[in-house]
Amino acid sequence: MLRRTLLQLACVTVPMVRIVEPARAATPDAAKVVYHLADLDKVDFVLGNIRNHFSGMGGPDKVTIALVVHGPALKAFHSAEASPDMSKRTDELSKSGLQLNACINSMRAQNVTLTDLLPGFIVADKGGVVRLAELQGQGYAYLRP
Repeated sequence: MLRRTLLQLACVTVPMVRIVEPARAATPDAAKVVYHLADLDKVDFVLGNIRNHFSGMGGPDKVTIALVVHGPALKAFHSAEASPDMSKRTDELSKSGLQLNACINSMRAQNVTLTDLLPGFIVADKGGVVRLAELQGQGYAYLRP
């Protein structure tokens, strides 16, 4: 009788463990996000979303956010053309942990180098769309506002 009770208890408990484990395993990936920015007219909106994302998650230590910039949007981050407000916002977000990725193909098309961009950028040396795919392959959630 005791064996049967223990066996029934084991049968009930084991499936519950399998249901709970996948949810825990997904948690780290939920805290990794990549924003895709290509439209010049959406730069301010996207930077605001990123600031709100950090805040909504409880701070930069609770979420990893990357920004991949290509196409016309990259012009907003040219040091020579960036407004003081843009420079300040980009600097603050970068210091908060935002990973700024600039598409090498857009850089070439706009005839700029890394030193021509606001500080904090790294080069997506295979291109912006490839970098987006790489980050998604690493479990980043994809957002294109």
